[in-house]
Amino acid sequence: MSLHKIWLVLKREYLTRVKSKSFIIITALTPLAFVAFMGIIVYISISETEVEKRIGILDETNVLVERLIELNDTRYFDVSDQSVESLRTDVMAGDLDGYIVLSDSVIEHSKSPTLVHGGSGGLSFLSAVRSDLREAVREERLTRQNVPEEIRDIFETRTGLEAVKLTEEGESEDNTVFASALGFVLGLLIFFGIFFYGALLMRSVIEEKTNRVLEVIASSVKPIELMFGKLFGVLSIALTQFGIWILFYTGLSIAAAPVAAMIVNAQMDSLPAEATSETFDPALLDNLVIEPAIFIYFLLFFFLGFLIYSAMFAAIGAAVDNEQDTQQFMPIVGMPIFIAYFLNTKVMQAPDSSLSTFVSIFPLTSPINMISRIASTSVPAWQIVLSILLMILTFLGIMWLAARIYRVGILMYGKKPSFKDLAKWIRQS
Repeated sequence: MSLHKIWLVLKREYLTRVKSKSFIIITALTPLAFVAFMGIIVYISISETEVEKRIGILDETNVLVERLIELNDTRYFDVSDQSVESLRTDVMAGDLDGYIVLSDSVIEHSKSPTLVHGGSGGLSFLSAVRSDLREAVREERLTRQNVPEEIRDIFETRTGLEAVKLTEEGESEDNTVFASALGFVLGLLIFFGIFFYGALLMRSVIEEKTNRVLEVIASSVKPIELMFGKLFGVLSIALTQFGIWILFYTGLSIAAAPVAAMIVNAQMDSLPAEATSETFDPALLDNLVIEPAIFIYFLLFFFLGFLIYSAMFAAIGAAVDNEQDTQQFMPIVGMPIFIAYFLNTKVMQAPDSSLSTFVSIFPLTSPINMISRIASTSVPAWQIVLSILLMILTFLGIMWLAARIYRVGILMYGKKPSFKDLAKWIRQS
């Protein structure tokens, strides 16, 4: 096997793709799409999206309606002077969004009242009305039982929890929520990256096989050299794109940090002095800083995961004549990586569980799940090393099988291969 020939194939594959308009457009637009997405998220989070509903309260208790109006005077209205029939007419006409009849049994026997409405509002509307009713009924029951204010204060107290991380350098703010979310996102990027670039490799092999280009190339390059060259060529494309996007994220973070600090400080300066203690602490922005080591682990596990799955994609591409014929083989590639994708949520929630530990070490799920654990918890070094070693051994084993399929299938035309054919090619190679 000639490294020089592998390099020539790699160089051709890389330069052909990198110079293409699709590569340039995707590389440029993806960061812009990310910025636009984050802008939309911020806009949605700060904008008022709820449309207030008008709910009539026919109160037979003469006390609950006042409490509800105190909670939200734009949502609830006292309609005790109307009949049920007129309220139903108002709802049908659109003058009211709904009405509730409240009897004393709601207080004394915890009977659930009925909201009659026109069907609009959604889950958030129903949840808000249910929460308001529970609070109004609870306050009235406490009043009827002559519960002292001190007891009410105890009842309403909600003890919080502040967490700090103890390291060799000392205590630091805990960023578990952000770290878990980051790990999930990085695992998701590896999932999409393996599928996108693996499919790119497979389509490249199929296209060149269909156009009979491989017959010319194979006359001067061994199939195994061609496979390695194309595999590492596409991998270089992936690492180039990810490297550009990581640099973009780093630069954006550096540029956005002072701007965010200025906005937060301006907002805090405009607040009364007594309210500043309850506002957002700018120091919390430090929790959103990503350690550079996580990007190194991200590239490492993407690199190994891509090698494992791209060998399968390359073998499938060499075995078939068109993309339609690949469908029967895709479950072999898709099942383990989709399992890893679905388990990533479990890993994010409980990164130290036995299941999370297993799927982060098992080589076919490790690329996605180990990066989630590394980002969200302290993973023992031996587990990371074991995971890497198992992925390397798995790649070598899959590459050995894929090379045998590739060697025969690359020059096979006109027949849709079966699993039996693939097994035969492996034995004969």
